[in-house]
Amino acid sequence: MATQLEYKLYTMCMVQDKDKVLLINRPDSKGFPGYIAPGGKVEFPESIVQGAIREVKEETGLTVTEIVYKGLADSCDIATGERYMVFNYLATSFAGELLSDPPEGELLWVPIDEALNLPMQDWFKRRFPLFFQPGTFERSSVWDSVGRRTLSETVRTYEQG
Repeated sequence: MATQLEYKLYTMCMVQDKDKVLLINRPDSKGFPGYIAPGGKVEFPESIVQGAIREVKEETGLTVTEIVYKGLADSCDIATGERYMVFNYLATSFAGELLSDPPEGELLWVPIDEALNLPMQDWFKRRFPLFFQPGTFERSSVWDSVGRRTLSETVRTYEQG
């Protein structure tokens, strides 16, 4: 078990337009290949939501104008002492045009009810439906990168109001 702890903050923002969402088809060379929502590292000293808005703009060209916090997904790696905290948002209004040459991979509007049929990372596939449920969610896992296995996982949802 690692003795040095390190915390890393990330965002993910699902952009929804009626019955479709905007996904990035990330190539193998970018890591996390397959379809995924825009997101990335939170830069110091920006706020978490500012990081989400910036990442959407950088990766898609869109400026999200209505954004709602949906929940936290975190993963602790006992081998490295790293804790990845991903703050998840849903954007239902935006302005601008999609980038013609996006930096993270091809951009595609996908019907929500067909998205899970696309190739994507298992962790994203498990998180995807939580963006569209009422309220917020919390998904936490403990991972052993040496043994390449999940040791525990907790998922909770919280009703609004």
